Amino acid sequence: MIDWTIISLKEMAGFLSEELGKRGIDTILVGGACATIYSENRYQSYDLDYVTYVDMKKVKKALLELGFTESDGYFQREGCQWFVEFVSPPVAVGNESILSFNTIVTSLGTITLLSPVDSVKDRLASFYHWNDKQGLVQAINICLEQNIDVDEIERWSIAEKQEVKFRIFLQLLEKK
Repeated sequence: MIDWTIISLKEMAGFLSEELGKRGIDTILVGGACATIYSENRYQSYDLDYVTYVDMKKVKKALLELGFTESDGYFQREGCQWFVEFVSPPVAVGNESILSFNTIVTSLGTITLLSPVDSVKDRLASFYHWNDKQGLVQAINICLEQNIDVDEIERWSIAEKQEVKFRIFLQLLEKK
């Protein structure tokens, strides 16, 4: 039995991914939850953002069966601190579609999610396009815990026409 008051974000993602998968709903975890997982909790997200290509009516039915309720476009389970949201497909970072994903096995199930490098890109996209400084910090925190191909981040940043902000990211990362 799950203690919803203490379940970790990572275990919650494993549970949801597994249970939705059993119901024919494939999901990909994106956003801040990936940053939490890859930064080893240096950053703490309080929502799990998923992308699915399944009709949301089927998703909603499955989540209701699992004891979740819907409010203002997100789902929550009583006693659980984590919110669950579904964002529109496709999975992309900036202008680049993502076609391959990482998997992480937890005690409650297997999560399909952005790779560490794509998670850095995702967080940098919020810095690049909306000047979100928190996204910049999250990207750096992921880099401090994961082996990230900075050349790939630079290639993507150039494609996004964000060389100046990439240099800011690189300077801050090198100071850590």
